[in-house]
Amino acid sequence: MKTAKQLLLGYLENVNNPDIAIELFADDAVFELPYLASLGLPWQWKGREVIYNFLKNLPKTFGNFHFQNIRIHIDTPEQAFGEYDVDAIANSTGRPYPQTYMGRVVAENGKIKLIREALDMALVAKAMFPDGLEHLAK
Repeated sequence: MKTAKQLLLGYLENVNNPDIAIELFADDAVFELPYLASLGLPWQWKGREVIYNFLKNLPKTFGNFHFQNIRIHIDTPEQAFGEYDVDAIANSTGRPYPQTYMGRVVAENGKIKLIREALDMALVAKAMFPDGLEHLAK
């Protein structure tokens, strides 16, 4: 049975391969990026099919998206917390997307029950919105 750390690392290594990544998730898993709500974007995905579709669309949103410089700070069988970087390109604008994520995985029965990630919303706006940081002032 996989630990939370093994599941987090498996997700990070396979983020661009949704067919492999989705096998790490429980049927009733939840994926959350709560701070996306501050930009008026969807922030929560529930269930394997919905999470699979989210992961499948990631390469359409960002070019060259892959996690690197992974640092695990909490490692128990049921929970893992880490920080990891990405240096991608926002496909909608062609702008760079240098980002550091913080992520927590909760494992249950060897599968991801919950993954919750935090990231810098100013960097999201700067990279993804046509008006960049001006979007935050609206």
